[in-house]
Amino acid sequence: MIRSLFIQTPSLHTHYLECGDPSKDLVVLLHGNVSSSTFFKPFMEQLGSAYHYVAPDMRGYGDSETKPVNATRGLKDFSEDLYHFIQCLNTSGKKVHLFGWSLGGGVMLQLACDHPALPSSIILESPMSPFGFGGSVNSGIELKASDPDFSGSGGGAVNPAFVDSIRTHDGRLPSMQPEGMKASPQFYCRSTMNGLYFYMKDGQTLVQRGMIDQLHEDLFTEAMFKTKLGDANYPGNAQASTHWPGMAPGDTGVNNAISAKYCNLSTFADSQCKAPVFWIRGAEDLIVSDTSLLDVNNLGKMNVIPGWPGNDTHPPQPMVSQMRALLDAYRQQGGSYEELVLPQCGHSPHIELPQLVRERFLAFIGHA
Repeated sequence: MIRSLFIQTPSLHTHYLECGDPSKDLVVLLHGNVSSSTFFKPFMEQLGSAYHYVAPDMRGYGDSETKPVNATRGLKDFSEDLYHFIQCLNTSGKKVHLFGWSLGGGVMLQLACDHPALPSSIILESPMSPFGFGGSVNSGIELKASDPDFSGSGGGAVNPAFVDSIRTHDGRLPSMQPEGMKASPQFYCRSTMNGLYFYMKDGQTLVQRGMIDQLHEDLFTEAMFKTKLGDANYPGNAQASTHWPGMAPGDTGVNNAISAKYCNLSTFADSQCKAPVFWIRGAEDLIVSDTSLLDVNNLGKMNVIPGWPGNDTHPPQPMVSQMRALLDAYRQQGGSYEELVLPQCGHSPHIELPQLVRERFLAFIGHA
């Protein structure tokens, strides 16, 4: 049984989902951008009672308190919220296992850098690059910016139509239509989720393929609508730039916090943390990829954004290669990691292939 709860921590009134056995070791599941703990709910229903599972909503997402994100601190607003949350729940000093999806993976790495003794294991599912989204072109762990002001990343790099689709709740809910009424078409927010969050095989959604039911697709879409919008949250503010494509990161909001201007998790390689890492990703991921559809440089190369300066100075950000370089360096410094690449899977393995992910990650933390 999954419980929906709230807790007041020193930094955030936090909503979270909970299941399992509270007397057992703690497993923390952290969601990605434009989502919430709701995206873990079907997965949690299958986890059993071997551990105490909790899935909090980050600030500005789901049902947690809305607080501004200071982008100049990178991911530290989120990681400090998470640290306080864990400390409030884990008063008896049990083992803590961290499972971070997408943005949540970056937050987990920041938490491990700041509190290296905390995690007993770290599961990174489709984690964002250690240099976030946009502005960097290096394939190793030494940051190289495409432009000095990191243009092409930050709040201004988000498609305004997508933000509007969240604001206007345009996703529609087919399963809630009156009986006999034809379902609404796939509007922008829902179609973005189906086309980017998940792998569409032969153009079919997970619902059409029978992998999730319509109710869960509706719940996921509603969770996206709860994303708090504005300069202080999603996507954040922007600044004009003299460099292509004409905008640079601002200083507030989540998408500025994940710009390479402020986000640099390369310190994880030589941190005091030596927890084993399990890196899970889908082979068909279109969000975190060396050719990401959310990368301005890659969109320029695809002629989606005009005026691209060219591959010599503005190649697509090698997001997967950047993460592999970081984890290879972590291994060289005494850490360890395993990588699992899942075929015919997109950005959300715990939703697309839940049984396989459950078996593999539980086996992993069982040996940590």
